[in-house]
Amino acid sequence: MSWIITRGGRKVDLIAPTAAMIDPIDIAHSLSMQCRFNGHTRSFYSVAQHCCLVADLVPPEDQLAALLHDATEAYVGDMVRPLKEGMREFYAAYQLASLFDEVEQRIWLAICDRFDLDPALPDSVKHADLVALATEKRDLMPEHAEPWPCLDGIEAISQFIDPWQPRTAAIHYHHRLLQLMATTHRARMA
Repeated sequence: MSWIITRGGRKVDLIAPTAAMIDPIDIAHSLSMQCRFNGHTRSFYSVAQHCCLVADLVPPEDQLAALLHDATEAYVGDMVRPLKEGMREFYAAYQLASLFDEVEQRIWLAICDRFDLDPALPDSVKHADLVALATEKRDLMPEHAEPWPCLDGIEAISQFIDPWQPRTAAIHYHHRLLQLMATTHRARMA
């Protein structure tokens, strides 16, 4: 079996996903139910809220990509960064492709097709993701003296994060997605 059933009842084939299988409501629901940092936060903080924060930190033309940058997690979940990077290094050492990375890439391409996005994330989104990470580390993680090398030179934003409950995160994410889809597609038609 290579497929999952989403909250909305859609069958999504993880090996051969298509744009028609990707649904904004499924993404909003799933990301709102997933806690960042594998749940190791002081309070629940969803991937959906993280994506909204990243979208707030980029120029308007990159906001849709920012909001969707972690949308694959609605279909394949996520691995903590150290494990994902370690797996990539292991597979690269043997000149092999990671199955997880391959499946995640296929889902990403279906999402990009569904939302008319360039598969290459803009640099502003990559940077905003790190700024959000620095802010989340400060506001949501337990105190720990060990530095995170990926955050060298990255400053957290001044505002503090007030975590949303899953229902609130789903509503905010879905509303933002519909709004950005409408404005992005209108701008491209003009």
